[in-house]
Amino acid sequence: MSLFGLGSRNQKTFRPKKNAPSGSKGAKLQKHIDATLGSGNLREAVRLPPGEDINEWLAVNTVDFFNQVNILYGTLTEFCTANNCPTMSAGTKYEYRWADGVTIKKPIEVSAPKYVEYLMDWIEAQLDDEAIFPQKLGAPFPPNFRDVVKTIFKRLFRVYAHIYHSHFQKIVSLKEEAHLNTCFKHFVLFTWEFRLIDKGELAPLSDLVDSILQL
Repeated sequence: MSLFGLGSRNQKTFRPKKNAPSGSKGAKLQKHIDATLGSGNLREAVRLPPGEDINEWLAVNTVDFFNQVNILYGTLTEFCTANNCPTMSAGTKYEYRWADGVTIKKPIEVSAPKYVEYLMDWIEAQLDDEAIFPQKLGAPFPPNFRDVVKTIFKRLFRVYAHIYHSHFQKIVSLKEEAHLNTCFKHFVLFTWEFRLIDKGELAPLSDLVDSILQL
């Protein structure tokens, strides 16, 4: 099964790729991301390009990482089921409960696929809200923009943590571990560069994160 072929996976979980915010510097920054990633230097790829707006850079990359995690998880939907993964966990010590603060205010225990579905719907709603991710050139980002981005990245990390702890052998059998590791390395370097995830949140994959950062 190819990571980028739709196959027979659950279409409700796998959603169309979102584009970078248009009408802003999004397209230009996206080209910069593609060019630097093509060089293979991930540490260089995550750095804010000289003279660019930090919020624009965070916005374009947030869309990019959302798409990456969507594609990765999309390869596992036939294996990550409510029966196989009744809780959203990262090993025996870490369990994640879902709350969006609006329709679900008190965290609830849900299966891993349900958690990811809730999460992707929630992120998509943030990305589509022009009050949070402005589409028009010159439109201001909200004062809490960085906090929203940090919450998105914290929750996307949980999907990576679940994949590594619960589905890594399946990823290996699909011969996708190199792609998963590259995507995760890019994710970790970006979050570290801009301090988007507290170190405590990274605990389920601390050894892997430390090896990436070479702490």
